[in-house]
Amino acid sequence: MAAQGGGTAGDVVVRKYGGSSLATDEAVRHVARQIAAAVRAGRQVVTVVSARGDTTDELIRQAGELSSRPPARELDQLLATGETASSALLAMALQELGVPAVALAGGQSGVLATGPYGAGIIVAVDTERMVRLLDAGRTVILAGFQGITADGDTITLGRGGSDTTAVAVAAELGARVCEIYTDVDGIFTADPRVVPGARLMPAVGIDVMAEMAFAGARVMHSRAVELAALYGVDIHVGHSAGSAIGTRITNEDGADMLENKAAVTAVVHDPEVARVTLNTTGGGEDPAAAAFRLLARQAIPADMTSVSQRSGDGLALALTVHRSHSAAVAGAFRELAGSGRHRVAVDDSLAKVSIIGKGLLNRPEYAARMLSSLTGSGIEAGSLSASQLRVSVTVPRRDAERAVSLLHSEFGLGVAESGQEPLPFARQP
Repeated sequence: MAAQGGGTAGDVVVRKYGGSSLATDEAVRHVARQIAAAVRAGRQVVTVVSARGDTTDELIRQAGELSSRPPARELDQLLATGETASSALLAMALQELGVPAVALAGGQSGVLATGPYGAGIIVAVDTERMVRLLDAGRTVILAGFQGITADGDTITLGRGGSDTTAVAVAAELGARVCEIYTDVDGIFTADPRVVPGARLMPAVGIDVMAEMAFAGARVMHSRAVELAALYGVDIHVGHSAGSAIGTRITNEDGADMLENKAAVTAVVHDPEVARVTLNTTGGGEDPAAAAFRLLARQAIPADMTSVSQRSGDGLALALTVHRSHSAAVAGAFRELAGSGRHRVAVDDSLAKVSIIGKGLLNRPEYAARMLSSLTGSGIEAGSLSASQLRVSVTVPRRDAERAVSLLHSEFGLGVAESGQEPLPFARQP
C-alpha cells in the first residue's frame, strides 16, 4: 500500500462505525452527535462506515432471487451500495447538526484496490481529496468495504473490509490511532455471548490480535490488524454507545519478562469451518504447491494444512477454509485432479477452537491441557496446528461453544478466575 498524493491532515482522527452502530435512525443521530462533539473540540474527523444492520445479507438475498450464480462484478456493484447509503445518511445527519460533512463512495474515496471481486486488496490510498476537504473545514464520511480498480470498477474487500479501509486511511493520513466502534465493549478473553464470565482485555498486542482475528474473533477484520502492524497504527476498540474505548491494540510490547506468566490470554472459535481433502494417486506435480497457487488466485486463506504420504505414490493434502469457500476450493481441486485419479472430500460439519497467547510452542503442556480438557469432556478433537501464538483444533460444530467454555475455565481466563475486577469503563454483557 502506498500513498498517491496528499499528506497529513493536522490533528486528524480516523473512526470506523460498524453496521450495528448505524442500524436505526436514532443510532445514526447518536453517531452524528459523537462526531460533531469531536469536530467542535477542534479535531479533523474522517469516519469510515459499514452498511446498516443486515443490509449486506439482504442485498445478497435479493441477488439470489434474480440469479442462481450472481456474477462477481455485478454483485460487488450491488453490495457496495450498502456502505454508500450509510455514508450519505450519516453526512445528512451531521449537516442537520450544523457540521459541514461530505460523503464519499468507493470511487471517490481514493481507495485503490486489486484482486478478485469480493476479496479485493488495498494497494494505495490517494488522500489528496480527503486532505483538501479536511483543510476546508469539512468532515469526511467514507463508504468502507470497497475500493476502485485500475479499470474504474468498484470492488469490495470481503466481510469486515470496512476495518481494513479505516486502518489504511489512518496509515496514509499519518494518524497514530484508528478508533473502531462496534456493538461490544472491546476485546474479551472469549466471545461474551458464549462465555458470560469472559473478561474485557484493556490492552492486546497487535501480533496476538492478528491471531485472534484470523482464528475467528469477529470484533476485528484480520487484514486490518495485519495492516496496522505493518504501518505502526494502534487500534482502539469500544462500544459505539459508550464514551470510553475498551481495548487498545498496540504495536508496543508491554509484556513483562517473567517466564511463569500465563501464556494463554484468550480462547477464540470459528464455527464456519470446512476441511477440504485432496487424495492423489501416482506422481505428477506437488499437489500442495499447485493447490496453494489456486488459493492465491482466488484470494482464499487456508489454515491447518497437512500433507501426508499414502500407500503407493499417493499423497493426501488436507486444509481448512471458511465454509463459504469450501465449494470453490473443492471445485478448484477437482480441476487440479483433472485425470480422475484423484479424489476430493469436503467435511463442513466442523468448527475451529483456538487458544491464543505467546510462547505456546515452548510450552507444549498448554496443548496437552487443551486436548485433555476437550477429550475428557467427550469432545472429539480432530486436526491440530500450533505456532508460538496459537494452538487450534477442529471439533464438531455442535460442540464448539461448549469447548470454548471448557477451555476458558481450564486456563483461568474469567474475571473470577483471574482475580481481577471488571474494568470501571466496561459495560459487562
